[in-house]
Amino acid sequence: MGTLVFILVLSILVIVHEYGHLAMAKALGVRVERFAIGFGPKIFSFKKKDTDYAVCLIPLGGYVKMAGDERADYKGGKEEFFSKPVGHRALIVLFGPVVNYLFAFICFCLVFMIGYPALGTNIKEAVAGYPAQKAGFLAEDKILAINDAQVHSWEDVQKFISRSLDDNISFLVDRKGEQKTLVVQSTQDEVENVFGQKIRARVVGIKPQEEIVLLRYHFLQSIVYAAEKLVDITWTTYKALYLMITGAMSTKDGMTGPIGIFFIIKKAAELGFTYVLYIMAVISASLAIFNLLPLPVLDGGHLLLFGIEKIKGKPLPAKTEEIVYKIGLSLIICLAVFIFYNDFVRYGVFDKIFTIKDRLGF
Repeated sequence: MGTLVFILVLSILVIVHEYGHLAMAKALGVRVERFAIGFGPKIFSFKKKDTDYAVCLIPLGGYVKMAGDERADYKGGKEEFFSKPVGHRALIVLFGPVVNYLFAFICFCLVFMIGYPALGTNIKEAVAGYPAQKAGFLAEDKILAINDAQVHSWEDVQKFISRSLDDNISFLVDRKGEQKTLVVQSTQDEVENVFGQKIRARVVGIKPQEEIVLLRYHFLQSIVYAAEKLVDITWTTYKALYLMITGAMSTKDGMTGPIGIFFIIKKAAELGFTYVLYIMAVISASLAIFNLLPLPVLDGGHLLLFGIEKIKGKPLPAKTEEIVYKIGLSLIICLAVFIFYNDFVRYGVFDKIFTIKDRLGF
């Protein structure tokens, strides 16, 4: 079941991305010759008007083949990709990531309306020697509000503590049906942030119970929270990429590929539809972000070359473009090999292979 959900999710995200290219190309009068999901041998296909729609064996991507979308094949026809102005070509390329973003936004809206999975606000432990224990916090206390602001998840608890302007923080808690106000003199401690960096942060010394709650919001609230979530994912991803490039963050811990995504989706499938929808939204946004990186072969690389063409008033020489694309392709292949190897080590795939090998006596 996990494998089927993984293939379904990946296929949906590929269709969404490639449909963005397809829709904009057709809207701007470019003939689309083929719309393919997957790579390798064709499983089945059908033709509608001028476009051949195909599903291929390896479900790890897809592509849209447009008439005259390579300079070597360009014949000057009005329905060909390179016959269009540079702005139109840029729109066709850009619309793949844009539709991924829109899809992620819609998925997040649905998640917040159906039920957003988050850690609840019940306390598992008040850590010995920390302010919360001294202030009288007990296990099983449920945090209702911090500094008069309601909290609904442990994420809210962490946010309000870290953003407090005063060392003294007021907590409203529910203790076996009775509400109590506890004032904590917070302290500064060294913690690890989401990027693996050691930072000084305000803490009180409480740990959450591993209890998942579903937070439901009405339509307008869901739109706001979905937009905030999308902005947060985008900012966090680009910052992580910057830290990895500068060496401030380990690439081994900060990146994952199809194997990692498989295990993440498999776990989400075990938890329920909302979790799958949430993970699908995150991956869709991540695909948009990754594809917009200014690397040749990716959509962002195409946009960079179109930008150079717009500034110069003419495209780069064909030979130069070929060299640039070969360099870009080499970088992507090296990155893919690294990510696959990293996932094999992280998820113990090598260990499983060697175990099977030993059992078979090879």
